[in-house]
Amino acid sequence: MKQEHPFAQYVRILGKGKTGTRSLTREEAAAAMGMILDGQVEPEQLGAFLMLLRVKEEAPEELAGFADATRERYAAPDQIQVDLDWSSYAGKKRRHPWFLLAVLCLASHGYRIFMHGAKGHTPERIYTEDMLAQFGLTACESWSDVESELSRVNFAFMSINHVCPPLGEIIQLRSVLGLRSPVHTLSRMLNPLHAKCSIDGVFHPPYGPMHQLTAQLLGFERNLTIKGDGGEAEAKPDGENTLQWVIDGELEENEWPRIVPRRFVKEGELDSEEISRVWRGESEHEYGLLAVKSTIALVLKLLGETGDQEALLSRADRLWTARDVEKFSIG
Repeated sequence: MKQEHPFAQYVRILGKGKTGTRSLTREEAAAAMGMILDGQVEPEQLGAFLMLLRVKEEAPEELAGFADATRERYAAPDQIQVDLDWSSYAGKKRRHPWFLLAVLCLASHGYRIFMHGAKGHTPERIYTEDMLAQFGLTACESWSDVESELSRVNFAFMSINHVCPPLGEIIQLRSVLGLRSPVHTLSRMLNPLHAKCSIDGVFHPPYGPMHQLTAQLLGFERNLTIKGDGGEAEAKPDGENTLQWVIDGELEENEWPRIVPRRFVKEGELDSEEISRVWRGESEHEYGLLAVKSTIALVLKLLGETGDQEALLSRADRLWTARDVEKFSIG
């Protein structure tokens, strides 16, 4: 009789039917993800495991266990210090990635920001990595690159393909499986440099509390999960933004009200260079500027600044006006 594969037990836990199925414990999840990262799982097992999790919906304890295994095997150097971890995995389809201008503005004022993400897994979307060249930036391929870029411009982007190559490969299975897998959520929650503050975005509202509870389990000091535009961590100036916070280990939930009363019409075809023109002050994009300033204001609150929405927006406006345009301009 053929001996059962060691990973089969984890597939069985998730797939025993309506009455027998349960979530993995944090320890089981860590062991399962460890086997995946170590290449000890058959392709059929990986596909079944990911899709069973997708149907069940991943639990915070499972995500925390997955993160434990990933951090153990793909740890970043301790000496790299950042103020903010920013995940960018969704990509944008109907609006520009205005959050990138919020990031660059904050970096120009001295905030050290590490961003990680993925591209190419969903068609017809604009990804952060594809926009970097417009601002004289390149994606980092190693932690030494990250350290160098942070020293140079206070901002560094690294693809999940380099943060943790096996997770990058799994993310690209979206076109094979037809669905996003829990690895999309896991990657957002890694915070590999253990920044005190971290931010991530979700598209579907039920995922917000899942991210929030996972951040709490992982011991994040200050984390913000935002149902942002297109699933990215970007405030919608013409709509209410649901916010899930972890502040010193405690959970909070509230809304960031819209800052304009009317809805903006979503753009049809996107001009990929419009975002860099707005950065240089060569174009006035009403929606874009409002999205940038509202996002900056939210991040200031995450970083510990106090005040109501009006006060935070006022500070954001001052930061935007005083941004170092030349720092991220070509030519």
